[in-house]
Amino acid sequence: MASVMEDPTLERHFKGHKDAVTCADFNSKHKQLASGSADKTLMIWNLNPKARAFRFFGHKDVITGVQFSPAGDLVVSASQDKTVRLWTPSIKGESMVFKAHTATVRSVSFSHDGQRLVTASDDKSVKVWSVHRQRFVYSLNQHTNWVRCARFSPDGRLIASCGDDRTVRLWDTSTKQCINCFTEYGGSATFVDFNTSGTCIASSGADNTLKIWDIRTNKLLQHYQVHSAGINCFSFHPSGNYMISGSSDSTVKILDLLEGRLIYTLHGHKVLMWKTNFDSFDYREVLSRHSQRVSPDPSPHLTDIYPRGPHLHSAQSGAIEISPMVADTQTTAPAVIEVGQTLYTATTAINGHANNLPARRIASTSLNPNEDCHSSGQGSTSGSQSRQMGGRRGEEQGMTYPLEMRSDLPMNFSSTLERIVQQLDVLTQTVSVLEERLTLTEDKLKECLFNQSQILLQVRGEEKDRRREMVEEEREGESGSPVASA
Repeated sequence: MASVMEDPTLERHFKGHKDAVTCADFNSKHKQLASGSADKTLMIWNLNPKARAFRFFGHKDVITGVQFSPAGDLVVSASQDKTVRLWTPSIKGESMVFKAHTATVRSVSFSHDGQRLVTASDDKSVKVWSVHRQRFVYSLNQHTNWVRCARFSPDGRLIASCGDDRTVRLWDTSTKQCINCFTEYGGSATFVDFNTSGTCIASSGADNTLKIWDIRTNKLLQHYQVHSAGINCFSFHPSGNYMISGSSDSTVKILDLLEGRLIYTLHGHKVLMWKTNFDSFDYREVLSRHSQRVSPDPSPHLTDIYPRGPHLHSAQSGAIEISPMVADTQTTAPAVIEVGQTLYTATTAINGHANNLPARRIASTSLNPNEDCHSSGQGSTSGSQSRQMGGRRGEEQGMTYPLEMRSDLPMNFSSTLERIVQQLDVLTQTVSVLEERLTLTEDKLKECLFNQSQILLQVRGEEKDRRREMVEEEREGESGSPVASA
């Protein structure tokens, strides 16, 4: 067991996206990294330096969120194209499209058992999906502005969400009701997540702050302001003792939650993988041997209680600044295999360009990322020969085939299936719109009923006042009238 806390070192850097990297997730089981980008592609990187990377085409706009399933055999992505895609991260590049949102999908996340997905969208809704049934289940609709992020609790009984309405909401997944609402931000709430035990949630804001709440007592436990720009995302360490956050200030910061202070700032960014040994040592032993790392301030402000003003945990001079230029292994960028667009659409994406080709054309990939992978479909004879003689070769080179070619379905039957799928997509979106309108109507009815009840109470109060005045006038009249003498 290591007894010395080692400074984080830059393990590898990954280059391959053609635009800004917007999201990333690590798969510890299969040693893979997934990243999404403004270039509309999803990339899967293997940690073996000699292994190839995979670039997946399918989304039609910026990818905003990505996550591996708990088992590591699936990847889910969200996009500004209003869809969510569930990928099988293999050379075939197959994906299932989820459509129910009517605006940009900002985040997507698996439940801890891998059975459900939760998504957050600019249509002001949080939606829950079934992974195995591959369908929409229900919506949560109380946010009044864009929803930026949504996450399941470890036991799956709660959902936390946050958004541009400056609130963080807790939802009960059994009753579908909002059971708590935190409104402690001067700007948009950008990210939210549960700690490993599920007893606390952390939330970040566009006002550069990061807060940790005890959801059992509604207490604000810690409040950090260590970034100089908005915080885009963060993550708890599995031990629960550390938190890592990423910001628009181009830094990644590591917080020690037990000491309540910033301990590392990591600089410079593309897609970087850092190595630490935080989970391989006894924490108390390290503190006893590294007294110089202990904050001179009182140890963590765990007694800060809402709504009493929290103590700010700001950047201290004891924090260690680490630049990747010092420890960068300078590994060469891996060869990238480009995997065609989903097999269930008529548009094939090749080398990053969407070409409106007939559905019978082959969506192929090449082991050489610089090789053009166009497949020209030169008549039935050449197509038949290529299927008979090049089937095995196609598998070796990572070729993937449309649904018709892989299952020998007639072309007209395949076209009918595509039309049915399109109609189902339209129906799904229509149902989603109707659901939102019904929710709005229900809210307006509740508001009308509430206003009517207030009016009735006011009218009844006025009637009571009027009657009281009449009784008092009668009494005054009786007491002031002259008494008849005998």
